[in-house]
Amino acid sequence: MASFEVAGAESHRPENMSNIIITDEEIGEKEENDSPVEEVRLTVPITDDPTEPALTFRTWTLGTISCVLLAFVNQFFQLRTNVLSVTAVSVQIIALPLGKLMAGTLSRRRFGFPGTNWTWSLNPGPFSKKEHVLITIFASAGYSVAYATNIIIAVKVFYHQKLDALPAMLLVQTTQLLGYGWAGLFRKFLVDSPYMWWPSNLVQVSLFRVLHEKEEKREGQRTRLQFFLLVFLAGFAYAIAPNYIFPSISAISVVCWIWKNSVTAHQIGSGMNGLGIGSFGLDWSTVAMLGSPLAVPFFAILNIFVGFAIFIYIVLPILYWGNFYDAKKFPIYIQDVYDQTGAQFNTTHILNHSTFDINLPAYESYSKLYMSVVLALVYGLSFGNLTATISHVALFDGKFIWEMWRKSSSAAKDKFGDVHTRLMKKNYKAVPQWWFTVILVISFGLSLWACEGFDKQLQLPWWGLILACAIALFFTLPVGVIQATTNQQMGLNVITELVIGYLYPGKPLANVSFKTYGYISMSQALTFLQDFKLGHYMKIPPRSMFLVQLVSTIVASTVCFATIWWQIINIENVCQTDLLPKDSPWKCPGPRLFYNASIIWGVIGPGRMFTNKGVYPEMNWFFLIGILAPVPGWYLSRKFPEKKWIKQVHIPLIFAGLNGVPYVKAVHYWSWFIVGVIFNYFIFRKFKDWWVRHTYIMSAALDAGTAFMTVAIFFVFQHNDINIPHWWGTTSGDQCPLASCPTAKGMVTKGCPVF
Repeated sequence: MASFEVAGAESHRPENMSNIIITDEEIGEKEENDSPVEEVRLTVPITDDPTEPALTFRTWTLGTISCVLLAFVNQFFQLRTNVLSVTAVSVQIIALPLGKLMAGTLSRRRFGFPGTNWTWSLNPGPFSKKEHVLITIFASAGYSVAYATNIIIAVKVFYHQKLDALPAMLLVQTTQLLGYGWAGLFRKFLVDSPYMWWPSNLVQVSLFRVLHEKEEKREGQRTRLQFFLLVFLAGFAYAIAPNYIFPSISAISVVCWIWKNSVTAHQIGSGMNGLGIGSFGLDWSTVAMLGSPLAVPFFAILNIFVGFAIFIYIVLPILYWGNFYDAKKFPIYIQDVYDQTGAQFNTTHILNHSTFDINLPAYESYSKLYMSVVLALVYGLSFGNLTATISHVALFDGKFIWEMWRKSSSAAKDKFGDVHTRLMKKNYKAVPQWWFTVILVISFGLSLWACEGFDKQLQLPWWGLILACAIALFFTLPVGVIQATTNQQMGLNVITELVIGYLYPGKPLANVSFKTYGYISMSQALTFLQDFKLGHYMKIPPRSMFLVQLVSTIVASTVCFATIWWQIINIENVCQTDLLPKDSPWKCPGPRLFYNASIIWGVIGPGRMFTNKGVYPEMNWFFLIGILAPVPGWYLSRKFPEKKWIKQVHIPLIFAGLNGVPYVKAVHYWSWFIVGVIFNYFIFRKFKDWWVRHTYIMSAALDAGTAFMTVAIFFVFQHNDINIPHWWGTTSGDQCPLASCPTAKGMVTKGCPVF
């Protein structure tokens, strides 16, 4: 008879629950009264105290400050070659002592409003867990920089075109807010449903419990708080090695060390610019480049890596060494775009600067646009991923979604919830739907003003804005179902670029504006719902959640816009690699990839790329492959229901195996996969008691320790030009310089042999 440890169950259970055992015979009853998802049962408590303060003066003060700081730091570092992201976990740690300090020093005097019975206080009592949760959610809005800032950089830095501050500001604000308007439509499916469990939330739930719940120390065993502090300090101390003293250990490519002068060996072995065979990293930032693997279910890790392996180690070598699409003229693993000679594509040759659109005669006399073969493959897989997502969700989840929809207004609707949903409905008022509608109407109106006003600087017509919103609305539910169960989001960036590229070709700013309204508004809707689920687990009043998310988004968007505008004005030659010194940190890898995409989809357009007029018409077959690929697995799962593993084959995740490529490198995939398998397969199966107590805590501690040390290194050393003596270990990259060499005959590239 199997048994496992439960970290949270019935309301009468003690806080120290590590010694409570549930047997197989009890699982059915526990799933009905608790959660049907094992990881949730092992992590989330099913108790609540509705009297605990949540939206207080301390919440607003610490939340606003942390949101501003995170938004500024993350946006500021976004343009650097070594991008730094400070996560909300850092705020989650710092907010606790600050909150307790405020609780111990602020006056408890109550203030009233004349003519009303409503009173408030600077200090309602001890700092509560619910305040802590809301502060962290407030800060999380500053973690993800506003995507629309890439448009500002592309227009003002790369294209050197006019874009006034007001339409730019409206663009940033509305793209971040628009998705909140329709998030309310899907709360029933993506928040209330116990099967939509949002795995990454469990890391924060675990850390909140460690920081707030008292735990009795058992003989020979550390408490979870002690474990967190040990890992945090170890991660903090170790991070100075890959970030300052020994950067080379971030990406180790053994093959390049053995065959130092072979281009082919470097292409195969380089973890940064090649296939990454034999590469690995000894840096948590390398491991967590795709997000912490400790927070991703094992079946998702396996599906993603299988997709990566199939397309990188089978399909890509066939395309490259078979010289499809003149692949050997270009580096095997790079994000840049080229002309037919192998030189980087020069948009000044084909762009009409007075109208900011394509000059067709100039384009036809110049060159078709070429990509590295890995980038072409990524776009093809994006086509397949889109249709596979629709097909997979319709086949595997369509019946459940329909039942949820049909019963959402019936007397039996509570049967589709769990104990968490019942507690939330019992103790708190829900957010009225009209709140979401007001946000939608206002943000859409401002979006329309930004697009149609200001001499149409954004190029996007009114019908384009409506179509972008329709695409985002349509995909929010199917993409949300996958993210809520696998921790992986399927992006709409490529399909939105494709649609507007066909309908409105030759308009780069219209293309990227359409993409941002379509892709980011869906992404923001899912971010809102994910945070709502965290509040659901932590029993936060929904109306308080709504207000905090709304205000924090506005604050973070404003700070991101102000930061990027300042950087463009004050940093000389920012993002312009040909004008910057070799060791300049302001080379902007992310914005440059965004700019290259605007050339592909906006200036040239998919009609001149993915049809017979272009180089890559075969990539369109991925649309058909994607929609058909889930069908065999669905059929086999119905024919052989006893074989549970069949349902674990997740076609959209397999197609998403290259979602981060070429920005995310092979060494990141390998390191992420190895750590994920060790913890979420072997340790989860063999040492479940340890996994329950420590895994999510370890993830949070490593994130926080690495982030704190990275920030400290920048402001203490790098900002003051304090460097250690140069040695081979201080060389960034993986010491595989020949991996970026073309191998076509006669190609002359600086630093590369001529074949």
